[in-house]
Amino acid sequence: MKQEEIFGIIEKISIPELGINNVLAKIDTGAYSGALHCSKIREVIRKSDGKKILRFTPSENHSNAMELTDYHSVFVRSSTGHRVKRYLFDTDIVIKGNVYKIRIGLTDRSDMSFEILIGRRFLRENNILVDVRINQELDTDGERKI
Repeated sequence: MKQEEIFGIIEKISIPELGINNVLAKIDTGAYSGALHCSKIREVIRKSDGKKILRFTPSENHSNAMELTDYHSVFVRSSTGHRVKRYLFDTDIVIKGNVYKIRIGLTDRSDMSFEILIGRRFLRENNILVDVRINQELDTDGERKI
């Protein structure tokens, strides 16, 4: 078994394949999978070769559309309880200087505080514990009234 790593509730992450560097992500033990905020998510047929691809624009800060040929789709329950189609792909993610493999979903998180969410499947697979005292000053959710 891998040695335990301890993450805070918020961590800076990078996804090199998408050109995303040092973005704050929420580490969420209540969520099963991970999610990345994207817009314009759609399957299209590439004109050059007729192959089905997934086209999307990652986060508000990146204006370049990306294309994936290696992806799959699943139906998941959203945080509002609705069943939605989610596109997933495997990539590398860098957290605290370490490179990890992650399967992450593409979704519109424009109404959320953080554009990237890391869920418990990733945490479990990588033997990562979460200490909510670490990086708590970055937790803007704590400012909401109950």
